[in-house]
Amino acid sequence: MRLTSVTMHQLEMPLVSPFTTSFSTQTVRHVLLLEARLRVGVDEFTGWGECVAMAEPLYSSEYLSGAAHVLETWLVPRLIAAGDVSAEMVAHLLEPIVGHRMAKAALEMAILDAQLRADNRSFASYLGATRTHVPSGVSVGIHDSVPALLRTVSGYLDEGYARIKLKIKPGTDIEPVRAVREEFGGDLLLQVDANAAYTLADAAHLKRLDDFDLLLIEQPLGEEDLRQHARLAELLDTPVCLDESIVSAASAADAIALGAASVINIKPGRVGGYLEARRIHDIARANGIAVWCGGMLETGIGRAANASLAALPGFTLPGDISGSDRFYAEDITEPIVMTAGEVAVPTGPGFGVDVIPERLEKFRVGDAATVS
Repeated sequence: MRLTSVTMHQLEMPLVSPFTTSFSTQTVRHVLLLEARLRVGVDEFTGWGECVAMAEPLYSSEYLSGAAHVLETWLVPRLIAAGDVSAEMVAHLLEPIVGHRMAKAALEMAILDAQLRADNRSFASYLGATRTHVPSGVSVGIHDSVPALLRTVSGYLDEGYARIKLKIKPGTDIEPVRAVREEFGGDLLLQVDANAAYTLADAAHLKRLDDFDLLLIEQPLGEEDLRQHARLAELLDTPVCLDESIVSAASAADAIALGAASVINIKPGRVGGYLEARRIHDIARANGIAVWCGGMLETGIGRAANASLAALPGFTLPGDISGSDRFYAEDITEPIVMTAGEVAVPTGPGFGVDVIPERLEKFRVGDAATVS
């Protein structure tokens, strides 16, 4: 197999409503899609990858225009020059380029999609998925008022979502969580996500969340604070889940060994790709650590791939695999649909979804750039 070219498409897709976290409010998702062409014998196959980097370096050090630059200048030329290439070789071939995990993940993803299409094989089958459907949770951004939050949560529960995740930050944490728990009862699967908004000095305050029987508190402290997370885990009854801190299988193993996490949120883009994500799943499962699949406001491409990943046996908690309509009035693929609290795992070749050319053109910003 030989990578012949990669075309980069930059899109702007409006969200159906603003999405507020501890670090930003998004009204538009800036998207970088990669269209990879892989030659297999005399045939050529196209695969799609999605870069989850945000427009600004707020969630991680990576940002979209930087990802596009490193892909065009360093990553894609390196793989084209390598000659024979496969998805399983991408991480090794790109290892000399330090960092840039989200950019690398998008490139591996596009090659993997093309490779699986050439084999007429689904991503779920390739991974070893054990389920045909996965539970669908929804991430709820920070609201201006508790009544507005309760209306939003009620709407998602009416739609059938299996789990609610509330974004929190200092000053917007205890009361919103209390209100949701009191309004919707103890049977609601409820968790919170701080996106690294607190420090260990806030431990006594965060312990107040123990009253609400949460599934977990996600990334309460800074991404480099593994020792502090381990100490916080000793102080809380609520399970501590790591997100931003887990950037590789090695960091996952370190976090588990330190006792810094009893749950791990696996985001393939953050860890360098779906193959590294599977390795983290395997390590966590071997150590009795629960994992779930996080979301980065993906289009149907990433959403379909995440559903297949979440069908592995170690994913025992509902992930952020909501329907396309949670974020987009129109997706760039046929919409991913949530029904009765579940999303079907795609069974078609590759990731099992196809880009709609008209939607690609509708949301495009600027000209596509091809590296060959």
